[in-house]
Amino acid sequence: MKSIPFILGLCLLLVIIPFEISAQDFQGQATYLSKSRLELGNWGANMTDIQKKQVEERLKNRLEKTYTLNFNKEASFYKEEAKLDAISGATDSWGKNFAPGNQYKNVKNNSLVQSQEFYGKYFLVKDELQTIKWNMGTETKQIGNYMCFKATATIPTAELTWYDFSWSDLRDNSYANTSDTDEETEIPEIPTTEVEAWYTPQIPVSHGPGEYWGLPGLILEVSAGNTTMLCSKIILNPETKLKIEAPEKGKEINKKDYRETIQAKMIEMRENRMGRGRG
Repeated sequence: MKSIPFILGLCLLLVIIPFEISAQDFQGQATYLSKSRLELGNWGANMTDIQKKQVEERLKNRLEKTYTLNFNKEASFYKEEAKLDAISGATDSWGKNFAPGNQYKNVKNNSLVQSQEFYGKYFLVKDELQTIKWNMGTETKQIGNYMCFKATATIPTAELTWYDFSWSDLRDNSYANTSDTDEETEIPEIPTTEVEAWYTPQIPVSHGPGEYWGLPGLILEVSAGNTTMLCSKIILNPETKLKIEAPEKGKEINKKDYRETIQAKMIEMRENRMGRGRG
């Protein structure tokens, strides 16, 4: 096993040799390909392989995505690249209600600004960056032209999917908020996600795709749950100046209140449908 001094020395060497990042106008752009495994659970237990393949094709737009991350030393702007559905020829209008919007992160002042559209209403989510306690490893691998180091973390799942919705979250919340004082009542454990990241000290900025940040180098690959994001292209100091600005459109709200807004709206929609059914 390589010694810690050796690893630190290698990191320093990698930082110094490739390029000088001290320039005030330093910028970069990273392209990420995101792929998620299809999890059908009990619903898919009785499906044939052909049926599962058909479902995968229908959901390809949600299972495979492309993102770009524009960054400088202090801030980053992350967005999904629009893609037409391979079957319908249309964009995924329903799925965008529960997908991450354009995201601005500033690691200098620890701030997040993210635009979210939910059924025609626009929100501007402002909050602090999620704190990630990374465990730094010594394992290395090459990604493209960059030497990368491994880091792992355990993160509350809700912090990674605060813009999404699940009926199971409502069941967990109602259980946790019960007024039952029975000492035998157990509060359910907070679901967590194991995260594996690979970062390169050759690009010494603390940015990464989505919710991930805080390592001593750009994160080029992340595996979390059933999703893997892999950087496929990097451009440093492009000729055309990149836009790295916080979005401004929408009602200001924090992550917790936005999540509660989604849950309340989904319950309202369910009750409305049930009401029409009874009528």
